[in-house]
Amino acid sequence: MDPQTEANANEASRVLIDHVADPGFGSRLRAAREARGYTVEACGQALRLPTRLIRQLEAGEYGGIDYQVYLAGYLTKYGRYVGVDEEAIQVELARMTPRQPDLVVTGGVSHSRYLLERYVTAATYVVLTAVIVVPMVWLGVRGTLDRDMARLAPLDAAPVAQQDAPSPASSSGLVATTTESKPAPVAEPRAEDQQPLLASMAMFPPLDHSAAKSPLVTATAPPSAADPANNGVGAHGLTLSLPSASWVEVTASDGSRLEYGILPAGTQKSYRSDKTLDVRIGNAAGAQATIDGQPVEIDTFRRANVARFRVDIHDGKAAPVSY
Repeated sequence: MDPQTEANANEASRVLIDHVADPGFGSRLRAAREARGYTVEACGQALRLPTRLIRQLEAGEYGGIDYQVYLAGYLTKYGRYVGVDEEAIQVELARMTPRQPDLVVTGGVSHSRYLLERYVTAATYVVLTAVIVVPMVWLGVRGTLDRDMARLAPLDAAPVAQQDAPSPASSSGLVATTTESKPAPVAEPRAEDQQPLLASMAMFPPLDHSAAKSPLVTATAPPSAADPANNGVGAHGLTLSLPSASWVEVTASDGSRLEYGILPAGTQKSYRSDKTLDVRIGNAAGAQATIDGQPVEIDTFRRANVARFRVDIHDGKAAPVSY
């Protein structure tokens, strides 16, 4: 249809609609369609709408439409296609929209009362939480600290000898004897002994059953000579020099231990063996080692202040290797 013919059809439809007495919106849709000379089938095919739906819109039977949520879209689409004024379409859509009920204030609360109730409730929860949680945390921390402080002792402290319980008094009488004991002189700590011990994260194998029963005792003075019974016998020698107190473990390839414990600062100890030795040194900063008189670069094998190396014997020669 050319623009001139469409304009004439729109003018005819407006004239026809104006002569209809009090028409409904459905009647206006039908009148506009007939003024343009469209059939219901042609409109349905052009708009991709069922003919039944178009007849319901022209009859004003909105309640029979299956999907009410699309009713506004149907009316807008069909009205614009047949040339109904946009204002009339919006008026019909506004008439279909249900009117929301007005809100009626039935009571009120003052602003000060609202703030009081709001903050009093929050303060109540805070106070109850503090009353319940704070004593529990305090008791837990206080009990744990008191229990652990009794067990803490410096690593370089001498073992305390346990005294046997006194024998019960005889039936004839109780004789009390007092002996005056003089306190032992306390040696001045050396500078190297005052260096702090660093915790080691190295995983050590568990002690055997017999070793677990006998606690390790830290020596208070560096040994003057190596113990041949503990250090093994062999053609190859390992010497350790420790400027600080360190944990040392020396294990042979057959599982026997030549050393396992904490050695005090200033210790210089030698081990001899014909087998491969696994060496672990905690607090390895400044520690020195030699194998058959040849120095070992401890820093090469040190990780997180723990040195680990193996004395490997190959072709009659001993050399340090990583493991």
